[in-house]
Amino acid sequence: MCRFLIYSGHSPILLSHLITSPTHSILTQSYDSRLRLDQTRPHNGDGFGVGYYTTAPSTRRHRHSDAASGYASAPQEEVIDLGPEPCIFTSTIPAWNCRNLERLASKTVSPLVFAHVRASTEGALSDSNCHPFSRGALMWMHNGGIGGWKLGVKRRLVTAIGDKWFEGVGGSTDSEWAFALFLDTLEAMGVDADDEAKQRHGFGHTVLRKAMLRTIERINEFRRALPEEVRQSSDTRSLLNFAVTDGKSVVCTRYVSSKTDEAASLFFSSGTNWREQPSAVRSGPPKVGKGEYKMERRDKGADIVLVASEPLTFERDNWVTVPTNSVLTIHNQTVLIHPILDEYYNHAPSFTRSSRFAADKGQTTGDGMAEQKSTKEAIARGSSVDGLVQSAAAVTLAAA
Repeated sequence: MCRFLIYSGHSPILLSHLITSPTHSILTQSYDSRLRLDQTRPHNGDGFGVGYYTTAPSTRRHRHSDAASGYASAPQEEVIDLGPEPCIFTSTIPAWNCRNLERLASKTVSPLVFAHVRASTEGALSDSNCHPFSRGALMWMHNGGIGGWKLGVKRRLVTAIGDKWFEGVGGSTDSEWAFALFLDTLEAMGVDADDEAKQRHGFGHTVLRKAMLRTIERINEFRRALPEEVRQSSDTRSLLNFAVTDGKSVVCTRYVSSKTDEAASLFFSSGTNWREQPSAVRSGPPKVGKGEYKMERRDKGADIVLVASEPLTFERDNWVTVPTNSVLTIHNQTVLIHPILDEYYNHAPSFTRSSRFAADKGQTTGDGMAEQKSTKEAIARGSSVDGLVQSAAAVTLAAA
């Protein structure tokens, strides 16, 4: 199973503050994941990817020479617009062994970052199978696996999507095919994923959330369509920790197609500043994995939101566990969490889900920290969480 990380902030951040410098950065997690139990393949070493959006268009000054007079004209400004698409850097080199990742992270800033380290479950070791995937301004990541993929779900999914989404798939992972299904779902909702205006100005967090929920519903439909003997003889449960962004809003899910099992781990942290602690700051260039970071909160607002498969720090108060079978939305650095009310939602508040399925897939469902506190207690500390337990604000998979 993979690990992923998301940063969404009002201001750009240096990528090294997320990817390389923190003690438990996404790079560190590629070889020292605290929430993976796969002893046969304990590393996330099957490649990595970083996707990030550039800041606002910049200008450059230049002079035009007049060939007739030989004199240069007054300086003029030219707008350099890099477009709404994210820049994506992927490699099959393990993240811990890639010097270019360190170089890139130390000199690149962005207000919205996706990062992913891969432990392959489907698809060969290749650049085309490294997350994140993109289509225009849309960017996608996945941690988990689609149940029954090789038992008939893949064939049904591939058959169900439109030709242009089918042709856009460059790799062979279930994750990228899920992205194609998401794009097809947008189209079925009357939204063209290739619309230039929406690519530049955003699709809207409500649209992204509804498309994400419908995508999960369609995956579950493919599973239910499998022959009865296949479903009885094989484990077809899915772990669907998806993440999608249009460069403006972010939508993530923590989901398992089971009413009694826990999903793979997912956490978020929000605050006003993500910084290395002064006592830990050293002179000279930052060293990989040596920084002690903390999410600071100076008021009730949030300028920064981090979402991660595994916390980047071991400060318990920095991180909130996303409940199983929930969708998390980030819009203007406000975090909204809603339960996914489908057949796998458990309405019993006291019911404890089993961690066995996630463990069988090589993941834990806890937070990797010494103490155990309930999600309810953690949420009470996160003032940016809105409407988690308010059924009136719940999002259903059948929402129009």
